[in-house]
Amino acid sequence: MNFKYSAVFIIGFSIALIGCDGGLPEADSVNCSGRGMEKSLTAFKGDEAARQAFIDKCTEINKSN
Repeated sequence: MNFKYSAVFIIGFSIALIGCDGGLPEADSVNCSGRGMEKSLTAFKGDEAARQAFIDKCTEINKSN
């Protein structure tokens, strides 16, 4: 009986974690500096317009700080 609840929990938790894989990263102070920038830019493969918009927003954020 306990195994059934554990299996249901594991399946439900796995589905919830898979659903957390959001869209493209947002431009903020963490994603616009150093390693965060490298990781963020890899998410924009094949979408050069969105990549350039992200870089432009990062430039604005870095100028204001």
